Amino acid sequence: MSDYLGDVQRYDAGADAGVVDKIVKHLGIALRSRDASLVSCTDQSELDRVRESWCMKKLGIGDAAACDSAIASVCETMSGDRNKQRVTFYYLVAKEMGKLGDL
Repeated sequence: MSDYLGDVQRYDAGADAGVVDKIVKHLGIALRSRDASLVSCTDQSELDRVRESWCMKKLGIGDAAACDSAIASVCETMSGDRNKQRVTFYYLVAKEMGKLGDL
């Protein structure tokens, strides 16, 4: 858990450990696989999955274009990271959408 929190804090120094823990619990077993624990901004099917499963379903955003915009913004923010941790990516998408308090 502390590894995930530390990675999130690189982008949001005031990140709430409770929110990060909720994202880790939501992702569960997917985090055990290295490939599944990372997000690829160059894989459109991956980004579609983030939009559908995380942004629209979990966060409850009905506007696909707004989700796509938030995801693109997070891809830009994390562009310096070769390996984009899924927990950090999901946290930043939720923050971009103003939904951290809803998790």
